[in-house]
Amino acid sequence: MRIASVNAWGGAMADELLRWLPASGADVVCLQEVTRTPGLSGWTHFADGERSLPQRADLLADVRAALPRHQAIFVTSDSGPVRDDAGGCHRQDFGVATFVGEDLPVVGVDSAFVHGRFADHVRWPLTDRPRAALAVRTVDRAGGRSVWVVQMHGLRDPAGKGDTPARRRQAERLAELVRRIRGAGDLVVVCGDLNLLPDSETFGVLAGLGLTDLVGTADTRTSRYRKPVRHAGYLLVSDVSAVARFEVMAEPEVSDHRALILDI
Repeated sequence: MRIASVNAWGGAMADELLRWLPASGADVVCLQEVTRTPGLSGWTHFADGERSLPQRADLLADVRAALPRHQAIFVTSDSGPVRDDAGGCHRQDFGVATFVGEDLPVVGVDSAFVHGRFADHVRWPLTDRPRAALAVRTVDRAGGRSVWVVQMHGLRDPAGKGDTPARRRQAERLAELVRRIRGAGDLVVVCGDLNLLPDSETFGVLAGLGLTDLVGTADTRTSRYRKPVRHAGYLLVSDVSAVARFEVMAEPEVSDHRALILDI
């Protein structure tokens, strides 16, 4: 089973991303920064007072079209205004999505807010946006083992990626979700753009659940990212012996984040 995780950057590099996804061979695809704008396709413009970015109006639909034989599960963390090319204003949902190949059964789904709660913004705020984690359970038919794939998009803080009380609470809520869903013998994979430094106390919280990080200090950003701190994406597993291969993908570039690829 191959699992891929990447922050999709709102589809800012949609052509590259949508070309790569079918070629990746991923059975389970975890995407962060997924957009959904009811009744609208094409491009929109997002702004929060600090950043101004092009985003796909409905990246969820774009990926569904690129992966027509995958099952899609999407969770919205918050919603807010975006503008189309003609200047029209629309309400856009923002969150995380997991796509599971047709050969794998989806035998469980769960989610939880790890920071805040759903918000429908009049204007996108600079800080303190809510974050949701999404857990999907499937079965590796070859080995007969149950696998939980849990992803989240960690709290963004303009002050940096250092530990804060909010990030500690986020880690504890993520741990609560994992404790609630896992069964005896389940393999657990936790992945996503966690927005943390490699020495974050979050990894200690997750180590208490038996989860081991595979990324460490590796560079997880692409050439599209200009800031000096190159850490963001992580992937953890509950059983390192189940790992057949792990890669932080440098090429092709499909976002300002590098994709993480796990074969189990």
